[in-house]
Amino acid sequence: MKGFDGGDTKVFALGGLGEVGKNMYCIMSDNEIIITDVGITFPSGELPGIDYIIPDFSFLVKNEKKIKALFITHGHEDHIGGIPYLLQTVNVPAIYAPNQAAGLIRKKLEDRDIHYDHLYVYTEKTKVKFKTMEVEFFRTTHSIPDSHGIVVHTPNGTIVTTGDFKFDLTPIGPMANLQKMAMIGSRGVTLLLSDSTNALNPGFSVSESKVDEALSEIFLEHTGRIIIATFASNIYRLKHIVDTCKRNNRKIAIFGRSMENNIEISLNEGYIHHREIFITPEEANSLEPNKVCLLCTGTQGEPLAALSRIANGSHRQIKLQPDDLVILSSSAIPGNALSISKIINKLYLQGVKVCTNTSLSEVHTSGHGNQEELKLMFRLFEPKYFMPFHGEYRMLKTHADLAIECGMPKENTFVLENGDVLSIYKGKVKKEGTVPAGDVYIDGNRIGDIGSAVMKDRKIMSSDGIVVVIANIDTNTNQLLGNPNITTRGFVQIQENLDLIKELEIISTKAITSKIDNHVNYSEIKSEISSQLSTYIYEKTGRNPIILPVIMDIKK
Repeated sequence: MKGFDGGDTKVFALGGLGEVGKNMYCIMSDNEIIITDVGITFPSGELPGIDYIIPDFSFLVKNEKKIKALFITHGHEDHIGGIPYLLQTVNVPAIYAPNQAAGLIRKKLEDRDIHYDHLYVYTEKTKVKFKTMEVEFFRTTHSIPDSHGIVVHTPNGTIVTTGDFKFDLTPIGPMANLQKMAMIGSRGVTLLLSDSTNALNPGFSVSESKVDEALSEIFLEHTGRIIIATFASNIYRLKHIVDTCKRNNRKIAIFGRSMENNIEISLNEGYIHHREIFITPEEANSLEPNKVCLLCTGTQGEPLAALSRIANGSHRQIKLQPDDLVILSSSAIPGNALSISKIINKLYLQGVKVCTNTSLSEVHTSGHGNQEELKLMFRLFEPKYFMPFHGEYRMLKTHADLAIECGMPKENTFVLENGDVLSIYKGKVKKEGTVPAGDVYIDGNRIGDIGSAVMKDRKIMSSDGIVVVIANIDTNTNQLLGNPNITTRGFVQIQENLDLIKELEIISTKAITSKIDNHVNYSEIKSEISSQLSTYIYEKTGRNPIILPVIMDIKK
C-alpha cells in the first residue's frame, strides 16, 4: 500500500466500484481490518469458459494477521458468493451475518465441503467491539429478509455503509428502521457509503405490495397453469407468490437448484409458510391446470435454466400447454436483454401467453432505491463526506451529483475505482494511495490461474477457430513421413475448402523440411509452421486462427 501515514483509518473497495456486483469493502484502523461483504459477479460473453469473477484477495493475503472479521449485509450472491474462495485463501477469525444470510452461507459451505465454526448471527441489537473499532447495525428494506446497513465507529470518525436498500412504506417484510438511521445521523457520520444501483432512475421505486396486488389479480383471472420465473434470491417475492397460491388453492412445483435451496431455507427459518402446498413435478402433471403454479429460475435467459428448457421443449418433466400463462417477475440485468427476448419469442412460438413487467402490469419491482430514496438516505445520515458504491461509473457519478443537490460540497464526494483508498484522520477525509484490486476468474475448480494469455486464446478460438497440423517425423533419418494432416475447428469446413487445406499441407511440408535437413528441433519446426501458416491464412481469409502443430516421433 502506497502513501499512508500512521494513525489514520483507511477505507477501500476490492470490488463493487465501476460495476454492479462483486461487492467487497474494507476498513483498516491501526492493525485491524474488517471486511464488509464478499460477492461475485457473472462474466459477460467476452470471457468464454469463466464461471464467476471474484475480487483480488492479494492485499488481504499480505495483511492476513490484521483481519478481525467479515460482516455480511444480506444474503445475495453479489455479497456472499465469494465467501468460500476467501476462506480458502486467508484465515477469517469470524463471520457475522443476519439470519437468512447465515443460512445461505452454511448451505454454500456445506456444498463445497468447507468446515467453518465461526459463523455468528447478528441482529439490530448486536454490537461487536474490537480494539480500535466498534460495529453496530440498522435494519433496511431489500428484496431479501434480514438486510442491514453497517455502522463502524473508529478513532477518526463514524463510517456508515448502507448495503443494498430501498424505502418501501408498505413492504412485504419489516419496515426499515428510519428512527435508528436518524439517531445515528444525529450523532454525526463522517463518511457514508451508499448503494448506487438505481441512481439513474428518478422518483421512488414501486412498492413490493403493488407487485403483490398485480400477481393476485392475475391469479384470480387466469384459469390455466401459471408459470412464474423470478429471482431465486428475491425471498419476499417468493413469499407472496406462495401466499397467493395458498389463497387460490394452487399447488407449487419448484424447478431450479437455487430456487429449491432458497425455498427450503426460507421454510426452515419461517420466512415462508405453507410447506404443504409444495408438490413434485410429477404430482403437478397429474393435477388440473387451474390447481398448479410452476415456480422456476431462468429470468435472464440462461440457456441451462428451467425456463429456457421449458421454452425449448427440452425439459424432461414439463411440457407447455396452450392455456399456460408465463410470468417473468423480474427485470433485465444489463447485457441480458437479448437472451431474455429470445426466450420470450420462443414462448410465444409455443402458443402460450407471456406477462412481463409493464406500466399496465407491475409484476416486478427492484429491491434498490431510486433517486428520491437515495436522497432520503443521505438526509437521514447527513454525512460530512460521501462515497457512492455498488454501481457502474455513471451510477456512482449520478449518485454523487444527488448528494451535491442535497447540500454536500463537491470536494467532499469521492467517485472512486476499486483499489482507491480514502484516508480518514480526525474527521477529515482525503484520497490517498491504492491497493491491488483486480478481477480473479473462476473456471470450474480453478481459481485465479486463468491468465490474459489463456483468455486471449479462448477469444481467438471463439471467433477465428483453431488449425491443427499433425506431422510424422522419423528422427533417425530426419525425414517427414507422408504429408502433414490438417484439421480445423471453428475455422472452415474442410470439405468445402479442399483447395485451401491442400495449400496448408504444402506450406507445412515446406516449413518442416526446411528445418530437418541437419537436425530435428521440435520447437523450431513448430515455430516455422505457425509463422508460415499464420501469414498465408491471414492473407487469404483475413482471420487469425490458433495454429497448433503436433509432431509425432516415428521410428521405422
